[in-house]
Amino acid sequence: MVRNVAERAILPARNLLEEVGDMMILTGRTISAALRPPYPYGGEFVSQFLFALRLCWFPLLLSTVALNYAAPGLQAANFLTLFGALDRLGGIFVLAAIREIGPNVTAIVLAGVAGTAITADLGARKIREELDALQVLGVDPVKNLVVPRFLALMLVTGLFDIYAILFGLFGGLLAEMVEGQPVGPFWNTLFANASTTDLWGSVLKCTIFGAIIAIVCCYKGMTASGGAEGVGRAVNQAVVVAFLAIGAFNYTFTQMLLATHPNLLVIK
Repeated sequence: MVRNVAERAILPARNLLEEVGDMMILTGRTISAALRPPYPYGGEFVSQFLFALRLCWFPLLLSTVALNYAAPGLQAANFLTLFGALDRLGGIFVLAAIREIGPNVTAIVLAGVAGTAITADLGARKIREELDALQVLGVDPVKNLVVPRFLALMLVTGLFDIYAILFGLFGGLLAEMVEGQPVGPFWNTLFANASTTDLWGSVLKCTIFGAIIAIVCCYKGMTASGGAEGVGRAVNQAVVVAFLAIGAFNYTFTQMLLATHPNLLVIK
């Protein structure tokens, strides 16, 4: 009985470690396949890029404006008004919109919209045994299916991060105007605190978020089993695992960035 209880307690952790290992192997195979000729995935890459672009641009616009206007915008504005320092709102948006909210909202929207579609598509192909048929024909599913999705999500998340930052700053301007303040001090403190490190760090982090989403969703789709119910289960698991992986990487990346660039800790 004790042995059964111990096995039930250890089994989830063991399965998690096995999945993490398999995803790391898939990452290595994907990078290797992307760099090694030939490159037959150009058309699929463009298709996946346009697919993600078409589905995600409007939800991302609404999410970034709403979140930046409501959370750091109105809340921070109300707090700064108590101290007569509403002109510092621009500096806060360097921390909020550029460093965190822009990349994280982009990753959440891409995982929830494009990532789930990728998992469902590959999961359906797995259930219909199309992936096995490709291998029988000598076609590498990683090079022809995973690599274009991997590259497309990396590119689109990096571009969407800049898009999210721009509309996030628009949300901050809305909050400034709602408080009846001129926008000049907002821009002054924004540019006084913003740096190229903030921008490239944000874009790099978000690009890696795209890679994480692609690997997790492709892995879950290609290992789906159990018919339509199994595909639905794989989609749910892909979103949860992607969010957890993004959160863990975000913590690690932020700590490394602040440790290597201590000037980012100084608020002017």
